[in-house]
Amino acid sequence: MPRKDFPCHLVALFLRNAAFRENFHFLCSSESTSTMELLCLEMDTIIRARSDPNLLRDDRVLQNLLTIEERFLPQYSYFKGVQKDIQPFMRRMVATWMLEVCEEQKCEEEVFPLAMNYLDRFLAVVPTKKCNLQLLGAVCMFLASKLKETRPLTAEKLCIYTDNSIRPQELLEWELVVLGKLKWNLAAVTPNDFIEHIMRRLPLPEDKLALIRKHVQTFIALCATDFRFAMYPPSMIATGSVGAAICGLQLDSADQSQWGDSLTDLLAKITNTEVDVLKECQEQIERVLVSSLREGRQHQQQQQQTQRGPSGKGLDELDQSSTPTDVRDVNL
Repeated sequence: MPRKDFPCHLVALFLRNAAFRENFHFLCSSESTSTMELLCLEMDTIIRARSDPNLLRDDRVLQNLLTIEERFLPQYSYFKGVQKDIQPFMRRMVATWMLEVCEEQKCEEEVFPLAMNYLDRFLAVVPTKKCNLQLLGAVCMFLASKLKETRPLTAEKLCIYTDNSIRPQELLEWELVVLGKLKWNLAAVTPNDFIEHIMRRLPLPEDKLALIRKHVQTFIALCATDFRFAMYPPSMIATGSVGAAICGLQLDSADQSQWGDSLTDLLAKITNTEVDVLKECQEQIERVLVSSLREGRQHQQQQQQTQRGPSGKGLDELDQSSTPTDVRDVNL
């Protein structure tokens, strides 16, 4: 019988080393080789990088992020000057589709905000027809996944998500166009780059860190779908999202002497943001969440009315998330 605790990456290492080949054949006879190969194929482990504590503890890293973040922002609102055929609601539609694809493919949390950064920077310099907007969104996800994923999205898979309205060759051709217009400068700073730096500088309970991080990432994804945040510095969006998540989880009420009104002041100090501007950003983020929840409920009710036939299915049977990131789990 094959060794079931034999990791696939060790198998590959053994095969490369002639000294281990004999032992490997002893462990896996020719009769069980196909079984071992099948076992390796079934072990579909998603590899995720861990945060480096040395980088998070070094204040110079945070300061460098704050220094260069504005280099990767659109210079002005492209709907007022550059784009004639594309409207803000079209951007929201393609952004929602991109978020659904990233959620469905279980991409890294950084992929979607980074892809939206590429999309906004491209639209800020290139007049684009609305019939090419979904193609542009697919290309931006293609590039972002290459930069952030260990297993990037393939061109064929992205074309399937467009209902085969675009061809892989067309996507690859547009990839070169987008790269050229972005001047191959893909390592953009996004709000996700600030999350750990901010959270490590706050006295947060260890058992709540994962929950806070999930809520913050949800807020950031919602901001990426709304064009009003496209020209906000990533640090401001990240800081406002952290504040909104902590307030929504009511962690600030646990110790009023430690939090209270000083939470916003502390967050503003961490990222060198003005307190009033940060408060406005946080309030706007919370309004976007409320609006998204309202739209989600309306969409859900419409689905229920459409699907409810003679059988009369109830709410529990049809209760499904109407957004890729389940914002219903986020409290205000």
